[in-house]
Amino acid sequence: MRKRILVTGGAGFIGSHLCERLLNDGNEVISLDNYFTGSKENIFSLLSNPYFESIRHDVTMPYFIEVDEIYNLACPASPIHYQYNAIKTIKTSVMGAINMLGLAKRLNVKILQASTSEVYGDPHIHPQQETYWGNVNPIGIRSCYDEGKRCAETLFMDYHRMNDVKIKVIRIFNTYGPKMNPNDGRVVSNFIVQALKGQDITLYGDGSQTRSFQYVDDLIEGMIKMMASSKEITGPINIGNPNEFSILELAQKIIYLTNSKSKIIFLPLPSDDPKQRQPDISIAKTELNWEPNIQLIEGLEKTISYFKSL
Repeated sequence: MRKRILVTGGAGFIGSHLCERLLNDGNEVISLDNYFTGSKENIFSLLSNPYFESIRHDVTMPYFIEVDEIYNLACPASPIHYQYNAIKTIKTSVMGAINMLGLAKRLNVKILQASTSEVYGDPHIHPQQETYWGNVNPIGIRSCYDEGKRCAETLFMDYHRMNDVKIKVIRIFNTYGPKMNPNDGRVVSNFIVQALKGQDITLYGDGSQTRSFQYVDDLIEGMIKMMASSKEITGPINIGNPNEFSILELAQKIIYLTNSKSKIIFLPLPSDDPKQRQPDISIAKTELNWEPNIQLIEGLEKTISYFKSL
């Protein structure tokens, strides 16, 4: 049965992949985006589909529509973009959550919140489990994003407890793939663009800090499974690839795969940058029967191919 599904942030990197997958699954999809970081190019191929609709709208303002499900992805997600206007970022997370939760409450439909591993801050436990409360600086330059997403999770849980709204909360770990913005400052896109241009690859710190990188298709599968899960499963649930790599290892792999002559240079580590990031995905495996299938080399090859085409 065809469902009518609202995706906020639908023209973004992850949102555009989600819209495409939902359409391919036979649904009607409405993308809501103000195009601050999203791009019409990301959804250009979808515009000819009669079951796809693109609407320019800012989620900090209420929006009224009749839908069967809501995916709330709207928020700048890279440090360059979310620090550009920190107040706007936190308003998007908090007021956007309030507006979309209000819509879900009125319609009595399921709503999924795209939260983030950044709620764990610079973690004291490793790998990170959903029960960990995090180590976040509430007044740092990254706080607008970290605390905005933490507050959104609070709102989701309170709407669920007080109004029985059917919520789903996932915590997304570092994700990469085609349609990434080449200028978003994220580590994978930064390294690939620099390698393809033969520029120096800029590493912050000594490169020993770690991340776990998941390919976007794996994330989308996790989101679909989370939305389809039983009412009792509210989350939060980690969705990420548990294979951990140092930033230096990532740079070396990208240089090798691009056959680049780029040199690695080291710059000071930004404020509040986490030293470690690795998800414990035990709950996702048990509750959603989900785990990532695409490993780093395969995913990087696909992503490099995309950036070469730009």
